[in-house]
Amino acid sequence: MKKLLTILLTLAMTIAAMAQIAPDKYYVQFTDKDNSPYSIDNPSEFLTQRAIDRRAKYSIVITSQDLPVNPQYITGIAATGAKLLNSTRWMNGLTIYTTQQSVLDAINALPYVESIAKMNDRSVTSDYDKFKNESFGDELKPDNIKESAVISSYDYGYAQNQIEQLNGVLLHDQGFRGEGMVIAVLDAGYDVVKTQPLFDSLWANDQILGSKDFVYTDANNVYAWHYHGRMVLSCMGANIEGLMVGTAPKASYWLLRSEDGASENVIEEYNWVSAAEFADSVGADVINSSLGYIDFDNPFWDHTYDDMNGSTAVVTLGADIAASKGIMVVNSAGNSGQNPGFPWIGAPADGFDVFSIGAVDGDGNRAEFSSIGPTADGRTKPILMAKGQGSTIADDGDGVTFGSGTSFSSPIMAGMTACLMQAHPNKTPGEIMESLKDSGNNSGSPDNYMGWGIPDFMQAFSILTIIENDDVYFRDLVNVFPNPFSEHLDMFVLYKNSDRLKYRLSDNIGKVILSGETDVRPGQVVSLSNGIDKLGDGVYFLQITMGTHTEVEKVFKVN
Repeated sequence: MKKLLTILLTLAMTIAAMAQIAPDKYYVQFTDKDNSPYSIDNPSEFLTQRAIDRRAKYSIVITSQDLPVNPQYITGIAATGAKLLNSTRWMNGLTIYTTQQSVLDAINALPYVESIAKMNDRSVTSDYDKFKNESFGDELKPDNIKESAVISSYDYGYAQNQIEQLNGVLLHDQGFRGEGMVIAVLDAGYDVVKTQPLFDSLWANDQILGSKDFVYTDANNVYAWHYHGRMVLSCMGANIEGLMVGTAPKASYWLLRSEDGASENVIEEYNWVSAAEFADSVGADVINSSLGYIDFDNPFWDHTYDDMNGSTAVVTLGADIAASKGIMVVNSAGNSGQNPGFPWIGAPADGFDVFSIGAVDGDGNRAEFSSIGPTADGRTKPILMAKGQGSTIADDGDGVTFGSGTSFSSPIMAGMTACLMQAHPNKTPGEIMESLKDSGNNSGSPDNYMGWGIPDFMQAFSILTIIENDDVYFRDLVNVFPNPFSEHLDMFVLYKNSDRLKYRLSDNIGKVILSGETDVRPGQVVSLSNGIDKLGDGVYFLQITMGTHTEVEKVFKVN
């Protein structure tokens, strides 16, 4: 993770370089949090117990960054006649609306105001379509349902393929369907979520925890007019067997609107940060954001590829701060893959700790529209892939349709990830992400088109289960060969000291098949052959422990 000082210095430079954030909307940067009525010694005044518990679980220290904006400063801004929009405690600022220069002059004169940023031009008219690169189909019919390849306790209906592709069916059948997990959805609106039957169980079981509107702050009605959030939510929370079941049907949800789907101004990046702060404060475990920022209504403010470095865009800085609070931040990679001028991921998918998700079709092939990496500073992106071409999503009536866009691969991944976090509640989001990367079908050679590939959630579950009680996870204690194996499996000892080697071979649901221990020396070969030839084809995990060091290798059995 980036150092806080680096984040704040970069943020200050970013703000200083910016002007208008939307027609007649401004960002006010405060100088400090001095004389605040809030204290890090009493975090329950500004964080829920669930948010405090998350920090404690991951040993995350509460700092002044967590303190709300000084309410006296907000009162002072309000007294100038400005309309208050959203505050941001992480960035120590406030977005406002005013059409009067005299109000801006009065704000600028306040001793605790560092700067006022105004971006975009009121004269610019917008016909912007935020989701113009996404496509949607007709209502699906029952005879379109593909026969499942596995037997499941759920009838997933049309969603079978997008969950089965991740080997999520088996994880659900282990009893992990999102119970006790909180997912915050940041999107453009959630029309018909109150009436679409696919969400009835969420309402009936109080799994919709609440909503908040960071765009239309007066109306505060996230259920008005825009469709996109409804489609995204359905990938996770839909729950009608035989029609559509999402990847986390038992999770609880906060529905947050940060995006104005009818325009594109930099203020939406600030809205995103304020919404992420709210998600943090109410104790969200996962944020799903099927949003990305590259170009704006006024091209002057468009992001360049050089901006996709994890350290420039306001929304990226906010996303990485959210991750530093122990939240798994899952974000769509973007739909620019076919744009010859800018095929790259957008912000905040460029974040250092953002779980960026690209799109594949039902057969596992990369969707051509899926944005690619690397980031401007050379990091591999996207991280992983999920179905985003022909994904099953809720329609605006009482059925389902299909859609194409990384907007759908992201929540499909986010919901399954919440289930894996439920299964391993003491593992950090970083450890969860690494296990999923290790399970990816492209993990041997990750690239900037597919990242680490399509993950196998049961493999990731097994990796985490195997190392659950180990303090250290090392590699290169031994070299395992042949891989794939058939009649025997050998371990060439790389560890530099003679020691006691303990080994354990497990299947992909964590059942121990073979175990033992022996004294070894560097360069020795230990062969495992007893009964290995009788194992069925598939994936197994070999755990090796020497002293305090543990290594886990994924091995493949073929007959």
